[in-house]
Amino acid sequence: MINNKYKRLAVAFTGPSNSGKTTLIVKISNILQDSGAKVAIVKHDPKDKAVFDKDGKDSFKFSQTGADVAVVSPNKTTYFKKETSTIDELIEIFKEFDFLLVEGLKTLPLPRICICREKLDEKYFEVSDTLAIDDTIDKESIPEGMQILDLNDPEQIVQWIKENAKKV
Repeated sequence: MINNKYKRLAVAFTGPSNSGKTTLIVKISNILQDSGAKVAIVKHDPKDKAVFDKDGKDSFKFSQTGADVAVVSPNKTTYFKKETSTIDELIEIFKEFDFLLVEGLKTLPLPRICICREKLDEKYFEVSDTLAIDDTIDKESIPEGMQILDLNDPEQIVQWIKENAKKV
């Protein structure tokens, strides 16, 4: 049974590599958690590059068998599943949270913040609800009607998330 005390709001972040998505998500997560919120984060790894265990460790050996593996310790559970997961499956795994922050997965129908530094990447505009930019972006080059957030003001971005995140 889902505990109704949690808000279960989701928002996504998109943008080119090295635009600052991870740095911003860390700042947002810390602000939300400092205010007492429970945060869950999903990171898309489209090139399957992430490494979660070291060769030679037991969990690595178990994972190499092809089985799904869970490693349970006093302070965390790590889950290795041999297939991709839908966002709904991940929400079910996390269950109780106030805010779900998603990096990437631009096809998900979630309110989305596009992070741009140095240059605008217009291919993200059609899947984004707002832009988070810094002083390296010329505001005159932004399409009319596109909402702008200050990438260097995470509190402003948290406020946007609280007002626009989707209940999941």
